[in-house]
Amino acid sequence: MQTRTPEHVMREVTTDIVLRAIKLAKKKGRSVRISKTANGIGVDVASLDPRTVEGKAALEKFLAQPARHYTISGLGAPEESNAINWRQLNLPGWRKMLVLFQVGLSFLMKGTPFKNKWYRWMGCTIGRNVEIMQMAWLDHFRPELIFIGDNTLLGAFTRITCHAYEGCGKFRYGLVEIGSNCTIGAGTGIGMIRIEDNVRTLPDTTVSPFLARIRAGSVVGYDPPSVKLPEVTQVMKAQSPNAGE
Repeated sequence: MQTRTPEHVMREVTTDIVLRAIKLAKKKGRSVRISKTANGIGVDVASLDPRTVEGKAALEKFLAQPARHYTISGLGAPEESNAINWRQLNLPGWRKMLVLFQVGLSFLMKGTPFKNKWYRWMGCTIGRNVEIMQMAWLDHFRPELIFIGDNTLLGAFTRITCHAYEGCGKFRYGLVEIGSNCTIGAGTGIGMIRIEDNVRTLPDTTVSPFLARIRAGSVVGYDPPSVKLPEVTQVMKAQSPNAGE
């Protein structure tokens, strides 16, 4: 069985989203664009149609150097008569319902091997001996964009998201990669990022969108609260019988 790589999955997901965007853009009379940067102008998806010779070549060129995330824009604000709901570019209706059911039930599961199989069924790539605690949330937008390495622990209430809606018909999606032998503290918020091996996050840390990559062996967390210790020397002097001589 061929191992799925993040790059391969990203190409598959992007091609599928482009095809859906082309169909809806034509139906609604809009120009939908895809960009490799958050604020880039991007390329009209109509020019990337893999069902035509020219479009297939253009799409191959566009994906030749795959990005870790892509931005879709031009869908229109919600109150525009020909606006496209960004959720329509994602999954077919039957799979949306299935994944929502899978995610909802996963909240109640303990960190067992069966839970790992459950997430693999959703589409995530989960390594060996991974422990995902109760109430952790793995994004249902495109679970296949989530990769977790071996021997990694995800604490309770951890949140992993592979997409971000930015309003007015614009959203981003991308890869989330967590390496092996990582400890993700309870309540950690993780977005589109690459976390290398042997990384530890402290509880309630939010790593994205502040970081695009965390190097191997790093410990990540907020500044600890400042503690002012008592002036021990002055206290000792005040208590000394010879004080003031």
